[in-house]
Amino acid sequence: MTSEQHLAPLRMPDRLFAELAAGGGSAAAVAFLERAERARRLLLLRTLLGHLDALPTPLTPVPEAWRLLKEAAEKSPEPVERLLLAPATGGWISHMLRRVHGTASGPPLWAEAGHLSALALSAALHAGAETALDVALTDGRLHLPGLGMVRLPEARGGLEVGRATTAGGELTVTGPGRATGPVRVTCRPLIQRQDTGPWLPLRTLTHPRPDGAAPVTVVLDDLDPYRDLDDHLPPARLDEDEAREWQRLFGEAVRILARPGPPGPGRVDPGTIRAIVPFGRTALSPPALPFVQVSASSGDSFGGMLIVRPASAPALAETLVHELQHSKLAALLHLFPLLEDDRAERYYAPWRTDPRHLTGLLHGAYAFTGVAGFWRDRLAGPEGAETAERAAYFFALRRLQSRLAVRTLLASGRLTRPGRALVSGLARTLDGWLREPVPSAALARARTAAALHRTEWRLRNVDPAAAQPDGPLFRPDRTPWPDVRTQAFATRPAAPRTADEHLAAGDAAAALAGYADRLARDPAEPHALAGWIVARAALEPGRATRRMLARPERLQPLPSG
Repeated sequence: MTSEQHLAPLRMPDRLFAELAAGGGSAAAVAFLERAERARRLLLLRTLLGHLDALPTPLTPVPEAWRLLKEAAEKSPEPVERLLLAPATGGWISHMLRRVHGTASGPPLWAEAGHLSALALSAALHAGAETALDVALTDGRLHLPGLGMVRLPEARGGLEVGRATTAGGELTVTGPGRATGPVRVTCRPLIQRQDTGPWLPLRTLTHPRPDGAAPVTVVLDDLDPYRDLDDHLPPARLDEDEAREWQRLFGEAVRILARPGPPGPGRVDPGTIRAIVPFGRTALSPPALPFVQVSASSGDSFGGMLIVRPASAPALAETLVHELQHSKLAALLHLFPLLEDDRAERYYAPWRTDPRHLTGLLHGAYAFTGVAGFWRDRLAGPEGAETAERAAYFFALRRLQSRLAVRTLLASGRLTRPGRALVSGLARTLDGWLREPVPSAALARARTAAALHRTEWRLRNVDPAAAQPDGPLFRPDRTPWPDVRTQAFATRPAAPRTADEHLAAGDAAAALAGYADRLARDPAEPHALAGWIVARAALEPGRATRRMLARPERLQPLPSG
C-alpha cells in the first residue's frame, strides 16, 4: 500500500445502502464500508505527508521513514496493510492533521510525527528488513504499532532521541541513560508473546468460530499512544488478572452474538472489530458494574472502540453492537452528505442527559436501533427467564426511544436526499418492531422509564421562560445528571421500598406518595418532581396530564399526592 496508489471511484450498490439504512448490513455491505475507509485513510495520509515533508526534526525525516515503510510493504504487504488500517493509525493521522491545522495539541510536533518511524520499524520487522532510524523515546519507552512496547531500563526520563535498528526480526533500541553512557536492549517482537523484561507485547482477545473458520482475534490495546479518541495517552498496562477477565468476557460475548440468522440490526460479526481499548481500570479491583458505564468510538478509527469493562458478558456484547453501529454510520457519513448540521446542541436524545446536535442524534438513533435489534434477538433465547425479562424491557425501551429520535430527524428539515433515505429505512425497521408483542409488564416499565427520562431531561435542561419569543431555550445553570432509572427499571422489584421501585412495580399511587414526601422537603428537586409528574399522569390520564408531560418545565405542581 502506498499513498500514491490510484483509487478507483467508489459506488455503493443500492441494495447495500438499503441494508445499512435498515440498521443492519450484510458482510458485503460492511466490506464495502471497509474499502471506503481504506481509500479515505490513504487520502488523509497523502495530505498529512505533504504537511510533514519539510518538518524540522532531530529524528529520521518523515520522507525517509515513509520510504522505508513502503519498501517493507512491497516485501510483506498484508501485515503492513493491517498496520496502516489499524484504528490507532487512523487516530494518529487525524490527530496529526488537526495538529498541523492548529486545532489540537500534544507533545512537540516532531515527536508525534516520529510515530511514522515507529510504523516503519514494525513494518520492517514483519518484512525481515534491515533498518536504522532515529526515534522519539518517552521516559525510555518506544511503542511499536501492532506489536507492543520496548522499555529501556535506567533510561533518562522525558522526551529523548534514541536509535532503533532491525535485522532478521531482531530489534535493538539505544537511548540516553540516567547515568553516563547510553542504555540498550535487544528483543524479538514477532516471537516474544509474554511480558519479558523490557518487552511488553500487544495483547489480543481470541475466540474460536463455531464453523471451524479462523478464530476471531481482536487487539486489546492498552499501549498505543493514539488509542484514545484524540489525546495522546501514556500506556496503561492491564495486570494479568484484568487481562484474563477481558478474555473471559469477550469469549462469552462472542458466543452471545453467534446467533444464526440473516443479517439485520443487532447482528454483527465480531471479526469486524479491529481493536478494543480498555478504559478507566487496569485491575480487577474495584469490582466492575454489571453494565457499561462508558464506551466511545471515533469515525477516524473504523472498527475501534473504547470501553470501560463491565462485569457481565451481555453488557459487553450489547456495547460491541452499539459501537460497531457508530463505525458503520461514521463510514456512511464519509461517503454521503446525510444532513446539514449547524452543530447547535438543541435536540432531545433519549439516551443522553444533555442536548445534542443533529449529527449526534443521528448517531444515537442508528446505534440504538442496533441495540434494540440485539435485545430483540434475546427475547426467546436460551439464556433463561431473567435474561428474557431484561431483553423484553430493553427491546421495548430502545425501539421506542430510537423511533422518537427518528421522528425528530425526519421533522428537522435538515436531511439530504440520502439522509432521508437512511432515516426512513430506520423508521421502517422500528415501525415493524413496534408492532411486535412484548410482555405487558416489561412494556409498561419501558414506557415509564422513557417518560421519566424525557421529563427529568426537560426539568433539568429547558428554561421555563423559553416560551417567550426572545427567551433562551436552555437553562444557563444546567449540569450533567445521573440517569439511574434506565437500568433500575430493567427488572420488576420483588419488594419495592422507594418511590422509584413502587413505580417500576406498577404501583403509581404508592410512588406518588413517596415522591410527595421527598418534594415536601425540596419542592424543586428534578428527580423526584419527574417521578411525581409521571406517577400522577399514570393515575389521572387525560388532556391535562398530556400537557403536563409535554412541557413539565412550565409547571409547578403541588406535591399533595
